[in-house]
Amino acid sequence: MSKTSQKIVPHLWFDKEAIEAVEFYASIFPDSRITNITTIHDTPSGDSDMVSFELWGQKFMAISAGPYFKLNPSVSFIVNFDPSRENDASDKINEVWNKLSEGGTVLMPLDQYPFSERYGWIQDKYGLSWQLILTNPDGEERPAIVPSLLFVGDQCGNAEEAMNYYLSVFKNAKQGHLARYPKDMEPDKEGTIMFSDFKLENQWFVAMDSAHDHSFLFNEAFSFMVNCDTQKEIDYYWECLSAVPEAEQCGWLKDKFGVSWQIVPSEMDEMMSKGTPEQLARVTKAFLKMKKFDLAELQKAYKG
Repeated sequence: MSKTSQKIVPHLWFDKEAIEAVEFYASIFPDSRITNITTIHDTPSGDSDMVSFELWGQKFMAISAGPYFKLNPSVSFIVNFDPSRENDASDKINEVWNKLSEGGTVLMPLDQYPFSERYGWIQDKYGLSWQLILTNPDGEERPAIVPSLLFVGDQCGNAEEAMNYYLSVFKNAKQGHLARYPKDMEPDKEGTIMFSDFKLENQWFVAMDSAHDHSFLFNEAFSFMVNCDTQKEIDYYWECLSAVPEAEQCGWLKDKFGVSWQIVPSEMDEMMSKGTPEQLARVTKAFLKMKKFDLAELQKAYKG
């Protein structure tokens, strides 16, 4: 069993507001808390706060690392309010919607739609997008919060290929629902993916195509951290996923669909959260020089 039961951790990039944003999210969702804050010094963005947190029992990470990337709706979180799990699911969805609306932008109003009696899509004041849905209690169970990838622009039509690719790369993987666009849903092309969900390492993800005119694409503001126990595992994911050589930096890579990943040693979390200031400084200095992480070098830097 890996050191962390959650292999893939969504990672959010903020300019300066990571702590503030995470406190806001933790105040909104049940079973939520900040688990660690570490400040790393002398990065290209100056001092960066790294925040580990849990929302509804799931793990996330955020960093304040300068104004280089802005969150946008190409990646959002679907929040499932399941009446079979939450007694007051329909009150809860309204309550969470109202809180996320403060200073936010409505992308689709909270309303009745053919696929759900209550659904809405909102971008909050920090730029992160959420799709809140009252789920059908008879359906197969899904976690409360599921990351969702929207394939738009040049990537529109690639949702299915991407899903199949990720299913081939990750273990403990399986496809869930798949709904295609019917005829006469222009500009969406018949047969492209209206909605699909799939499991990687026993975690659920969603992929959708949208041919509408969107002014955003995948970027580094939203990435997925993959916790690896060995160098062999780091090498494997790097080899499978990295498709843009110039994007390789400090454990980060971009795949052929433009999605960003961070391939990190599971130990890194412990080093960053338990290390002395000197150990942190040495590890930071070591990893800033790396593209793909070298676990032995990082352990050496940590031990000094």
